[in-house]
Amino acid sequence: MHFLCASTDLAEGASRAFSVAGEHLFGVRRQGRVYLYRNRCPHRGIPLNWDADAFLDDSASLIHCAHHGALFLIENGECVAGPCEGEQLDALTCLEDSQGIWLKA
Repeated sequence: MHFLCASTDLAEGASRAFSVAGEHLFGVRRQGRVYLYRNRCPHRGIPLNWDADAFLDDSASLIHCAHHGALFLIENGECVAGPCEGEQLDALTCLEDSQGIWLKA
């Protein structure tokens, strides 16, 4: 397992970028649960964000690709609007305990 951050470093309704062994990831906390994905849009294989920790739309209810405008469900990474509709982000398994948030390898 790889330690990502303390639980307090990923607030409710927020997103955050991570890098583990050269791989770029991001996490989103929604309704107390952490969702973790590879930072790679299925449309062109490029990172979703322009700004460091900006992965959510203005309402913070969907993951947003800043390059193509694609929108993804936070809970499962499914694209619900945009050029890759019907495709999904690569979900990763994470664990949260008293020490913080971990990528389960």
